[in-house]
Amino acid sequence: MKRILLLLLPFLLAATPTMVAAQGSPPLVKYGKWAVLAASVGLNLLAADAHTDANRAFDLIEARCETPHNARCEVDGAGTYVDPVTEGLFQETLRLDDRAERWLIAGEAALLGATALFIWELTRSQDSPPENEPFAPIVQEFSHGIGLGFEVRF
Repeated sequence: MKRILLLLLPFLLAATPTMVAAQGSPPLVKYGKWAVLAASVGLNLLAADAHTDANRAFDLIEARCETPHNARCEVDGAGTYVDPVTEGLFQETLRLDDRAERWLIAGEAALLGATALFIWELTRSQDSPPENEPFAPIVQEFSHGIGLGFEVRF
């Protein structure tokens, strides 16, 4: 998965200046949205790797516990494995699951931030939208809130 991202990264970076050249946004928004989007992809890839590692550790526990009434898989009254190796694998699984959860939350937060920057740029940066824009976002203020939508042009 990381190899695919590394192979696509030069093409994305080469296309980025042409995608943002016509936009009149502040540089922080213009380039920041792409950086935050790339960070989101990277963080979600890290989450996937940590999840895969946690699954591998849990698979080792399952392999140790394949036979019924296995002494290595007995659990004491506190809920921990009696065998220290099996307990170590279980703790490693929990640690890696927690790491995957943190990476995933960070990646989703970054994706939310990138989305906010894209919407901000679409709704506030251009005085008049270009003629070749397939749809135009609409933001209307009402007495009870704000309405978001888009107009499709044919």
